Formats: sequence, structure tokens, C-alpha cells
Amino acid sequence: MPRDCLFRHLLPGDVDAESLKRVGLGMALRECQQSLVGPTRRCTGIGRKYFFELNGTVPVRAEFGFGLAECVLRGKGGVKLHMAWYLLKEVVGACCSILRQMKGGQWVLLRGLLRPWIYIVVRGSVDYLYPLMSTENPIPSARSEAASADPVDRVIRYHVRTKHHFNRYARSMGFLDWANQPDPFRRFEGAQLLPLPLLKSDEGPSTPAYDAICERGAVPCQPVSLRTLSRFFEFALALSAWKKAGESEWALRSNPSSGNLHPTEGYVVLPKIDGFNLKPGLYHYAPKEHGLEWRAEFSAEHVARLLAPFPADAFLFGLTSIHWREAWKYGERAFRYCNHDVGHAIGTARIAAATLGWNMALLDGVDQDTVAMLLGTNRKEDFGEAEPEHPDCLAVVWPTGYVNREARFDSARRASFVKREKIDIPLFVDPNAVKDVVAGLWHGKANRLSGEHGVHWDIIDEVAEASWKTQVDQLASLLPTSSASGGNTLHASRETNDVGPSAGQIIRQRRSAVSFDGKTSISASSFFQMMQRVMPLAERPQLERPMPWDVWPYDPVIHLLLFIHRVDGLTPGLYCLVRDSRKLSFVQQAMNPELTWSSAPGCPEDLPFYWLLEGDARKLAVQVSCHQDIAGDSAFSFGMLAEFEGTLRERGAWWYPRMFWEAGLLGQVLYLEAEAAGVRATGIGCFFDDPVHEVVAIKNLALQSLYHFTIGGPVEDRRLQTLPPYEHVKRSL
Repeated sequence: MPRDCLFRHLLPGDVDAESLKRVGLGMALRECQQSLVGPTRRCTGIGRKYFFELNGTVPVRAEFGFGLAECVLRGKGGVKLHMAWYLLKEVVGACCSILRQMKGGQWVLLRGLLRPWIYIVVRGSVDYLYPLMSTENPIPSARSEAASADPVDRVIRYHVRTKHHFNRYARSMGFLDWANQPDPFRRFEGAQLLPLPLLKSDEGPSTPAYDAICERGAVPCQPVSLRTLSRFFEFALALSAWKKAGESEWALRSNPSSGNLHPTEGYVVLPKIDGFNLKPGLYHYAPKEHGLEWRAEFSAEHVARLLAPFPADAFLFGLTSIHWREAWKYGERAFRYCNHDVGHAIGTARIAAATLGWNMALLDGVDQDTVAMLLGTNRKEDFGEAEPEHPDCLAVVWPTGYVNREARFDSARRASFVKREKIDIPLFVDPNAVKDVVAGLWHGKANRLSGEHGVHWDIIDEVAEASWKTQVDQLASLLPTSSASGGNTLHASRETNDVGPSAGQIIRQRRSAVSFDGKTSISASSFFQMMQRVMPLAERPQLERPMPWDVWPYDPVIHLLLFIHRVDGLTPGLYCLVRDSRKLSFVQQAMNPELTWSSAPGCPEDLPFYWLLEGDARKLAVQVSCHQDIAGDSAFSFGMLAEFEGTLRERGAWWYPRMFWEAGLLGQVLYLEAEAAGVRATGIGCFFDDPVHEVVAIKNLALQSLYHFTIGGPVEDRRLQTLPPYEHVKRSL
């Protein structure tokens, strides 16, 4: 059977234990068989950590991992699973090994193990039977129905279908196919690699104090050069360290990623810039080598026309996603996580630009076909059998204050720009100009990341299609003048009198915590500063908002539901941060009307932060976060609640990924804020969606939790060795 085929239904049939002995289970399978036909007993032969209990009562399902398969286990009187769902991955792996030998649509009989089973093998998707188990949230209707539905209904159906529940996780393989783990590094074979200089932390361009990057005008503007471009990518998408445990090594990067799988790829479109030795064209960033792959040669004249509406020396920055990298581990929920990571990368890129005195704005008025055309993801001949890339977004990056390319503007516009009067820049690119640009010569073929792909998750393709942006929006933003009010003011470093750590130091040391000590508390001043940093100040013009929120062309739709455990001066309990005070009434009406909504003690007057309920929320935070202790051992954790169905109905299905982008951008801000405060953060993608909503009585789709996050005192794993990020490159030079 092809690896993209798995069983769909379980029906009465016979079993052959001998067929499974070949995959190495032996005695474990015989114990299972004996347990099934006998009285209640515990089967321990499958592994030290994996067991189940049996009795002759009612048939139920067993879940494997994060929902690989739900199976009806039947003995003489049936099988009952006690306590929680326990992992039986060895049995699942054995079954899958046999199933992979079958062809699509073929029946396979397995006798003697878990009698009676029969599998119907279905090609192209995984659609498991959900047997005899009542749930408050039934499985959404079949794919055939979804295919003809309105795009908004389709993305909502995907969202509901991929929720985690106490009795059912969103579907995934449930085990890790290590033999086909995706290569974390995409390369284009045949494309010239242009190494970027490996700069030391104390080399120029030097990085400013971390707090300074949030104050407009506090960071001197650097020209675009090979060195500044190197620093931009170092802080945006590069390796930050290697971790080693025994013989295993894995890379960490500046941009966070769910499961450290890194589905996000970065590109730049560079014009001809004086003193800059890179030719005009499209370049793919190769993080392992810290270099740029020359994907396409573009005419200097065509690129100049494409970039004419933007400030001098502007270039384009693009992001794509390889969905397979996340789906390999997380299955159907992977589309969510990929878009979290897009938001993380938007944040890291904007912050990286700020360290150089550069500005950045998301060009979200462009349609997605144009993004695909410009970044080359629509070139099937360049991908072949390799995993495709999903075109996500474009942004424009430019050095603030550089006006040395007057030819880009007509005389009236040029005069206005030179005088530093307010002018607008488009938040889109001309599709016709893109068509002219991409007529150049292309180089390279994408490498294949996995030998085989196991299951192909059709539902990810469906939601990607439903949320595809087809329209061009005439969005624009005013360039700020030098007299424009800044973002956040320059703060002294974390309760000291010095200027604080450098931005480079904070970016390089950022990590996702794997556990917390359950003791560390956070001062009220540090906590409220974190809350202020996630406020976009939406009442201001876009490019006059605090960095990095000036990259985002929309008003916020995400608010925070906080589980406060150990914050000095705050009583433990539930709190809410409304990130747009104009939305307060909407958020209140979507929740339990009996919540307190009182002002939190010590809260700054301009911060819409509210106390909802008093009480120890640690166990609750752990429970709704898929029973992960990290949510309760932290100083505080929170869920990011999006204004969900109303936003989609108003703006369109293409806004679904953007909700996750905003959540990821918010998470990136708090990753760095935590490091600056001397603690650590981590994102939580595994949470029980509707139980989170039930905490505050959200009964419909007005608000939906998209991402969880937690901050506290980290516990370092001393067994792991940390290695420099680019020693392997230096050794090869």
C-alpha cells in the first residue's frame, strides 16, 4: 500500500497474530490476545510505558499518540479502556507496517490479535471511524460536502474539525516516522549559493539596546549592504545554536517554530543598489549555510518599476510554508501551526529590521497568485516530486530616511518626499509589474525533504484552497514624519539604571522553555511592561504604531485570557487583556456575564487589563493545555482569543491564516520580552479548544482560542550541550 494510504473503518473480521510477529511484537501480541478473551487484566507486554486495561463491558476506542487511530477493541464481551487514553504505538506501528504493503482499496485480515478487526484501506486521506462514543462536538461532515461549501464555512469546518477534546485529539499519525523525518533545510540544487558574512556579535553593524528598538528614531539607520543584510537574516531566520544530546544534534533558529520543525522559508527580491554587489533578482535564504541562493535573474529595469512606489533602497521580503514539515508530526492541525510560524517570522523580520534602523510593512493588499508568481512557488517544473511551498506573504523593507533614489518618483511626489512631508506607500505590488519581472531566467530545483510521505492530509490542501486570497486590495499607509510620535518610550533596563542588554543578545539567547520551576514569580512592573508591549495602539496610523505592530496593516483581533499564578501584587486567578479598548463590550458579551471585570491592582491607567475571577488557576491551566505541567508551573499562562466568526464573515476566508499570523507575531514579542525580563517563554499549540472556551462560558464561535503561551522560570536540561550556530560553516571555509 502506498504510504499515503491508511485504514478508514473497522468492521467484524478475523485476525492472524502470526502476520504481526514479523514486525517484532511476539510475546506482547500474545499477551494482548490472552487479555482480550479473559477477565479484566492489565497488558504490560507492549512496553514499559504503554498499557491498557480490559474488561468485558462496552466497546470504546483507544487513541494512539495525538490521535493516529481510534479503534473499536472487541473481545468476547468487548473491551473497556480505563482511566485515560494510553499510548499503544508499538501495536499501531505493527498494523501500519502491514497496511503499507497493501494497495488502495484492498482489504486486509488480521487474525488473533484484537479479534475481530477488518480494515478498509482508502487512498489519499485518513478518515478514521469514531465509534460509539458520544461527544458534545460531533465530527464535521465529509469532504465531499466541504468541497462545495462557501469558503468561510469551509475554514470554519476545518477549524472545528481540528480541535482537541478531552476524549479526542485532532487526527495525526500518532507516531513519528523517523525514517522519513523531513529535512529541516530546503535547498535549490543548481542555484548559486552566495555566502553572507558570518559576523561576530561585537562586529559592525553593532546592535542597539533592546529597549531602544521600540522607540522611533532611537536607532541610527544603516545602509543596505552585504553586512547589514547578513545581520537582518541572522536575527530573522538564521540558526541561533545547535543542541547536542549523545550522538543527536539539532539546530535552533532565531524564529520560533512548533516542534522545532520550521516549515517557514524566506525570500528576498533585491533591486540594483549602489555599492551592493548582489545582482537584481529573487534570492532564497539558506539558514544552514547562512547564504542566499540565486533563484532568478530579474531585469534591473523591471525590478525598479516594481519597487518605484516605495522609499529608496527598498527590497521585498517573502515567506512561504512547507506544510508537510508540520503535518509529518501534527497531522491535520499542521495548517494552524504553519501559520503560527509565519507570524513568528513576520515578527523576527520586523525586529531584525528595527535593529538596523529599517522599517517594514506587510504588503497584504496583494493577491496570493501574485505572491506565488513572484516567489516562484507556482513553478511546478522547479519542484517536481519535492514538497511544494505555500506562498504566504510579502513585505517591503526599507532604510528609514534614505531618499537618494529620486528617480523613483515624479517631480511632485519627489519634492514631497524629499521635504519629508507625509506621503503614502501602497501595501501591495502591481501584478502586471510582477509578470514582467518573473520573465527572467530561473535557477535550481527544490530538494525532496522526505523519502516517503506516509499520509497525505487532504484537509490541509482544502483549507489552504479555501483561505487563498484572490482579491487585490488598494491598501496604503502614510510614511511618518520625523516629528511623528514614537512607539513605546525608551525604558531603562529591567529595574536597573543602565541601558540594558543589546537587542542582538536577547535575540540570540531566545529559547522555548521545556519546563518551569514552579517557583519563580514575576514583578508587577515586568509583567505590565510585557502587557504594554503587546498593545498595538490601533488608534494611531499604521506606521506610527509601536514596533513591531507598525508592520501590521489591520486593527487587532486577538485578546488575551490570562491564568495568573505568580505575579507580584496580582491575586492568582483569571484576567483578560483587551488589546483594542474599542472591543471591550464585544469581548464582555461573548463571555460569562457574571465575570467581575474589575480593574487589576497596580495596572497602568491606559492598559485595558481586567480581573475576572479569583482563585488558584494552576490545575485548570494544566488541564486545558493538554495536561502539560508547563502551563501551571509558570508565573502565568494565557490563551489568545480571536474575534473569529464575525471577522471571517466580514472580511472573507482569507483572513483565517492572518488570525494565526497575529497570534504568532504576538508570541514573538513575548518571547523576547520574557528573555529581557530574565525569565523564559514557550508557545503551546496543544490545548483543548472548547474546554478553554468553557472556562469563561464562550458558547459560540464569536471568540476562539488560537494559541497558548506561558512564561516563567526555566529549568535547564544539563544533559544537553549547546554549540555555536555556524562552526560547521567556518570549518568548511
